[in-house]
Amino acid sequence: MSDVSVVCSNLRFSWPDDTPVFDGLSFTVPTGRTGLVAPNGSGKSTLLKLIAGELRPAAGSVTVNGTLGHLPQGLPLAGDLTVAEVLGVAEVIRALDAVESGDVGEEHFATIGDDWDVEERTRAQLDRLGLADLALDRGLHTLSGGQVVSLGLAAQLLKRPDVLLLDEPTNNLDLAARHKLYDVLSDFTGCLLLVSHDRALLDRMERMAELGGGELRLYGGDFTEYEEAVRAEREVAEKNVRNAEQELKREKREMQQARERAERRQSNAARNLKSAGLPRIFAGNMKRGAQESAGRAGQVHATRVGEAKARLDEAGRALREEHRITLELPDTQVPAGRNLFIGEELQVQHAGRAVFADGGVDLTVRGPERIALTGPNGTGKTTLLRLVTGDLAPDGGAVKRGEGRIAYLSQRLDLLDLDRTVAENFAAFAPERPEAERMNLLARFLFRGQRAHLPVGVLSGGERLRATLACVLCAEPAPQLLLLDEPTNNLDLVSAGQLESALNSYRGAFVVISHDERFLAEIGVDRWLRLADGTLTETAAPAV
Repeated sequence: MSDVSVVCSNLRFSWPDDTPVFDGLSFTVPTGRTGLVAPNGSGKSTLLKLIAGELRPAAGSVTVNGTLGHLPQGLPLAGDLTVAEVLGVAEVIRALDAVESGDVGEEHFATIGDDWDVEERTRAQLDRLGLADLALDRGLHTLSGGQVVSLGLAAQLLKRPDVLLLDEPTNNLDLAARHKLYDVLSDFTGCLLLVSHDRALLDRMERMAELGGGELRLYGGDFTEYEEAVRAEREVAEKNVRNAEQELKREKREMQQARERAERRQSNAARNLKSAGLPRIFAGNMKRGAQESAGRAGQVHATRVGEAKARLDEAGRALREEHRITLELPDTQVPAGRNLFIGEELQVQHAGRAVFADGGVDLTVRGPERIALTGPNGTGKTTLLRLVTGDLAPDGGAVKRGEGRIAYLSQRLDLLDLDRTVAENFAAFAPERPEAERMNLLARFLFRGQRAHLPVGVLSGGERLRATLACVLCAEPAPQLLLLDEPTNNLDLVSAGQLESALNSYRGAFVVISHDERFLAEIGVDRWLRLADGTLTETAAPAV
């Protein structure tokens, strides 16, 4: 197989409403593990679908060398399928069963082909992804979201692809499933092109591909090395902008000084000619010559100023837009040791069974603890947060909440009115703040100018998260306890970084459910809890 596995030439693609996505995009992807990064809405998923042949470009070509596998972000899997049918091995296994039962019809051998070991390979692949106990005749509707994602990946790997396209493969995966996936992909020897916001996974890539500005740029190394390269580029670009600004100021100053010198010379020459008593025509010729000379000199300086402006514009275009959130939130300060929530022997019944173990769960949250709540999917982590907020009443046990306000950010980000603008929602949460102060705070959350007056319903996922954070963190009264349920799900890397910045400015306590170890390390978690098998236990911080 060629070292170049994917070739895209002059791709042009627009949505049905003629919104352009790509126009003349060309690039190659070599064999090895490549991470594809760009803000949400830049066309990462669309690009994978174009490579997979699921979308057709309006112009240009896509060449894939070898067999291709594609795991999309939203798996189009019907609930009435079995595990074997999702894996694409059901017919072969039925044929094998028929042959073993004595039916030697030619159609069975044609179906089997060279796949006599398909069941062994299937079980081995499921085991590698943590699905060893999954029966092949089990219905898809009985699986969790994380199991469906792992099953979809197993189906692609069973194709033995030369090129594998993965779109957010760690979505819905708990920590154990993520680590299984990391190991499987580290062993993949073909061409892997991966879209993900999981930095731990991106740090296992061999190169990064950055999509933006109408091009795709390759950077050697993993995501951490890519970040360092981008940071170095930004520093160089900022230095170039400063130098260009200084050069422009100097050229403008020299042009003004030249203009003033020319005006003085003309004034002196006029006086000298008048006192010398020269003929008028001769004096006029000398005056025009001086003016033309001054004009040429002025034109030279104007050209230099124009060139300096062009260099400043060029330097400015190379300067990456700054996306960081920087703010102070003193109103969220919580005295150390203040009890914000106490729950003892908490118990909840769901579908006739107890969510937590006999004796219930005990949880105490004090200010300003930063707590990570981890554990396998389906163990009741979200249920526990709803008990803390009061959205759900316990079926057993005792609850005591402190005087401070508790704010809850669900996975759905459904706290704001979608029909009202960002500014209107913010005013509803902080009505006593002066409008100028509110607009200044929104600007710190990167809602500047007209962006603050957009309806929340038209915002991207990352923008909606920023709007929700602004309203929650700057509300009156400010929250002393913040609860977050998988806040980085479906966020691009820029938005995840903005969330980290906001949480690092927050001075109160928080409890966050997340399987993203890198995110938890970045926000300064100092207490780790694990909910598994109905029991809540203190754990040590994982090594990241």
